Amino acid sequence: MATQPFDDRDGFIWMDGALIPWRDARCHVLTHALHYASSVFEGERVYGGNVFKLSEHSQRLETSADILGFKLPFSVAEIDAATNAVVKANNIVDGYVRPVAWRGSELMGVAAQATRIHVAIATWQWPSYFDPAAKMKGIRLDHATWRRPDPVTAPSHAKAAGLYMICTMSKHNAENRGYDDAMMLDYRGFVAEATGANIFFVMDGKLHTPKADCFLNGITRRTVIGLAQARGLEVVERHIKPEELAGASEVFLTGSAAEVTPVREIGEFSFTPGAICKLMMDDYAAAVRKPPVSAAA
Repeated sequence: MATQPFDDRDGFIWMDGALIPWRDARCHVLTHALHYASSVFEGERVYGGNVFKLSEHSQRLETSADILGFKLPFSVAEIDAATNAVVKANNIVDGYVRPVAWRGSELMGVAAQATRIHVAIATWQWPSYFDPAAKMKGIRLDHATWRRPDPVTAPSHAKAAGLYMICTMSKHNAENRGYDDAMMLDYRGFVAEATGANIFFVMDGKLHTPKADCFLNGITRRTVIGLAQARGLEVVERHIKPEELAGASEVFLTGSAAEVTPVREIGEFSFTPGAICKLMMDDYAAAVRKPPVSAAA
């Protein structure tokens, strides 16, 4: 099904300190980020007009920029305020938010420390992917060929644009083979994550999830760990070998876009989404709809 191009929409985008018409949010073809991936971003969800974990996302955007060696020209508080302003300007009740920061076009070459740092925030309507009954069927994952890199070879703990190149390639390969997504291993051969979401396994009544030592420790991942522990579920963060998937009874993904998404298949391994998947889906759905706590509270 065709969708409206993202460069040709009505509404407003916040860019470099001001709300501007959507179609005017442009950058030059010689922008450094386009050539050298000097860009960081976030993915956030709006529920009932409120951005879930907004300040955590804004802080991570700043941290990711620091890791890549540039400083954002706006504070976390200013990015929070800008995000709320663009959500309000576009009348978003349930949607998605994409903040992005990048090096501009003042210099072209590997070294570009004098480039201007730009920040933009866009938002659009995005209701939940599935109704709960359909979602409980679970999605199908292929095995990805590409692996998450060693942290000494790439800035693994930044949400950096360049790190997603192998994710796009892996997801395209999976879709071409009839799957919904792909499960990636890390550079050592342990289970890492899906192409844009963290992964959890139910094994012997406990939740097991890969140790986030070479990939992003997702905000949704941390939220779900907290929700599971509040339910009295034991959560084990460890290195997981691919062959251990045979011992998992349930599997689910977590992420701002994915929320909590059950998995029914990973290559040759099959699973039946059940009580724990449903519990985490319900608890997460309730958590994101709670009104945010005000700074004065």
